Amino acid sequence: MITFDPLWKTLKEKNISQYKLLNEYNFSRGTLDNLKHNRSITLTTLNQLCEMFDCGIDDIIEYHKD
Repeated sequence: MITFDPLWKTLKEKNISQYKLLNEYNFSRGTLDNLKHNRSITLTTLNQLCEMFDCGIDDIIEYHKD
């Protein structure tokens, strides 16, 4: 199972709230909802997140074997 738990830690370390994601980073509510519920996102979105927050993939997602 892929989770976005590292993303929330990264955002906290960078002092970026969900409000800030939506209003300052023009993040889509649908994408935010997908991330919050560990639903799929595109590789393009993953790439944008890495660029946006100047971090690696492991700062966004992690994999746990079911």
